[in-house]
Amino acid sequence: MSDKKQIKKEQIIQSALELFASKGFYNTTIPDIATSLKMSVGNMYNYFKSKDILAKEIIKHISIYLGKQLREINEQDISTKEKTRKIIEVYFKTASLKPEMIDYFLRIYLSTREVFKDGCEGMICINEFVTEIMIYFEEGVKCGDLREQDFFSAFGLFMGYLGGMVFLKGENILPKDLDDYIDDITFNIYKALSVE
Repeated sequence: MSDKKQIKKEQIIQSALELFASKGFYNTTIPDIATSLKMSVGNMYNYFKSKDILAKEIIKHISIYLGKQLREINEQDISTKEKTRKIIEVYFKTASLKPEMIDYFLRIYLSTREVFKDGCEGMICINEFVTEIMIYFEEGVKCGDLREQDFFSAFGLFMGYLGGMVFLKGENILPKDLDDYIDDITFNIYKALSVE
């Protein structure tokens, strides 16, 4: 794919991501996305054959984005507790700077599962992100910081906590900024997962 075509594809993904996150998946049409980019609907279909295919590309895009940031944390020579804090910081920073990504994950990907059933079974479309979380857990267990446990219960605890806090912030329920909760959340998650 040419650089120009790749840039246009990324622009479509970003525009669709913002529209899906704000209007919802079913309330956003391909013509809405095309209009936001000042391109024809026919040209849109040259990049993505359907809204469902575009939806899957967006969740992969988010997974790659977050996975890359978590890989950088996993590669650092720091304690598991420090990695826990940094993962929380990255998630909250993404929620603040790119809220459409977290909104899409929470409101579209998790609640519109029928769109993702073909080609995104299990966690295939969020593989990069999940792999880095697995590495975080595996290395934490290997060095004796985290207790051995079922991946999904640990993953659910970690991501459910973060997703819940971002959701509460998005609903304007939290009295403080997300960053003001990082110390407590780090303590709580690490304590729940650690061998202590």
